[in-house]
Amino acid sequence: MMHVSKEPQQREAAILDSINEGVFTVDLDWRITAFNRAAERITGVARESALGSPCCEVFRANLCETNCPLRRTMSTGRPIVNATAHIVNQGGRRVPIRISTALLLDAQGAVAGGVETFQDLSQVEQLRKELQARYTFEDIIGRSPAMLRLFEVLPQIAESSSTVLIEGPSGTGKELFARAIHNLSARRRKRFVAVNCAALPDTLLESELFGYKAGAFTDAKRDKPGRFALAEGGTIFLDEIGDVSPAMQVRLLRALQERVVEPLGGVEAVPVNVRVVAATNKDLAALVREGKFRDDLYYRVRVVHLKLPGLRQRREDIPLLVDRLIAKFNHLQGKDIAGVSDEVMARLMEHDYPGNVRELENIVEQAFVLCRGGLIELNHLPPELRPATAAGGDESRPMSLAAMERFLIAETLRRRRGNRKEAAGDLGIDASTLYRKIKAHGIELPEIDGRSR
Repeated sequence: MMHVSKEPQQREAAILDSINEGVFTVDLDWRITAFNRAAERITGVARESALGSPCCEVFRANLCETNCPLRRTMSTGRPIVNATAHIVNQGGRRVPIRISTALLLDAQGAVAGGVETFQDLSQVEQLRKELQARYTFEDIIGRSPAMLRLFEVLPQIAESSSTVLIEGPSGTGKELFARAIHNLSARRRKRFVAVNCAALPDTLLESELFGYKAGAFTDAKRDKPGRFALAEGGTIFLDEIGDVSPAMQVRLLRALQERVVEPLGGVEAVPVNVRVVAATNKDLAALVREGKFRDDLYYRVRVVHLKLPGLRQRREDIPLLVDRLIAKFNHLQGKDIAGVSDEVMARLMEHDYPGNVRELENIVEQAFVLCRGGLIELNHLPPELRPATAAGGDESRPMSLAAMERFLIAETLRRRRGNRKEAAGDLGIDASTLYRKIKAHGIELPEIDGRSR
């Protein structure tokens, strides 16, 4: 009888145990045949218990039933690199992991099973959460220079009682900023009352803002306080103030100038103590020049002015926003989606977002409806965001990570008119690193050198 040395097997086991990533192998019946020390540590399952068990019983991963990477590799023969998922360890704790898979071949080159490596991302996720918290202000997310500048001034604005005008395109979160101003102010224990001035005709808007007395019109059976009265001691948010009619502008001007309101059907003015925050997606200064908005009301409203950037002006914030939206929809829909693929993030980074943050939220929500696995892929995006199909029927390649980096650097340099020091600051890298990346990507600098300003 020939003696088979156990030394090669022991050496292989020692090598596997020295690796910091979890490694396990399965046979063609999906039973675990090898399980290293890191796999024990990450899963909390002892090697003796894991060996011979079906891998789905050991890992209890969110991908096991619907989109198992190892099963995909076994059926297609193609390895999978850096898929993300969550497992539930022996202690019941949810552990984020990154997975890579490959076929396991025997000495004759035949498929004998599969091998999977996985890395514990708990520390990475904790750092990501800390980073997100660092760049969160109330419910507003941002790490771009434009947003950080707004974060710096918001507490000072909130401390005052001055009227604030927030201008910005639709979907940029003007109400979030208004609520942040209220929540940081001395008025935070009183009400924040929001009114969409564009949603109501003049007669309804007047009664909604100022209230009415019983008998003021046919259906007025009893007194009704207006929104100004409801916001007493707090803040009233007048959204889309640029759509208010000239007649209504006169009423608002009096309320702001004299701090009184007169309910419909009333004979006496009622004093009010409210902080007014107004918002518009229009250029109010242009409307004043065109005679469509009263200049005296404009200057009453625009005591403090905040200009919110569109999402295309703050692309650096897109990964943070996507993380926040995924956490939000996981909670709302009871799902366990780990994130988006690199290709999806690249596509999201290059989109222009005419609908701004609201459009990004709609995109992620639709992807959640279509996604059945642990990762949002390109085919889960709306049709207009998927790669275009070429005439030959092949899909055009999605933007690579290198292309995404080149695009972001070029866009930042354009915005900073070629000033490389300012661009490096916006991107959060050293100027020397930026120089190196400009050269590596072959990026042409703008003709105007921002350093000469």
